[in-house]
Amino acid sequence: MHIMKMITAVVRPFKLDELRHAIAQLGVQGVTVTEVWEAEFGPRAKLEIAVDDSIAEPVLEAIANVSRTGRIGDGKIIVGNLEQAIRIRTGETGTAAT
Repeated sequence: MHIMKMITAVVRPFKLDELRHAIAQLGVQGVTVTEVWEAEFGPRAKLEIAVDDSIAEPVLEAIANVSRTGRIGDGKIIVGNLEQAIRIRTGETGTAAT
């Protein structure tokens, strides 16, 4: 069984384009972005990214490095194990579906 990680990051919206470019260079193609509102800090972008365990650490570093401004409210990154992913259209599973 192939191990995958689900990375959820909440970041400042103006960092989104730079962030997408940085993780695309690592081979990440599928990213779900949702506009969210944090009570204390206002509008934020929430990213959900399913990745192979082998690239999880570089993706985490890219997210942290690009998103860091040094000010309160830079965001959070949460990582969890992902048991399975299925691409509905093709039936691909695992990392092929991400």
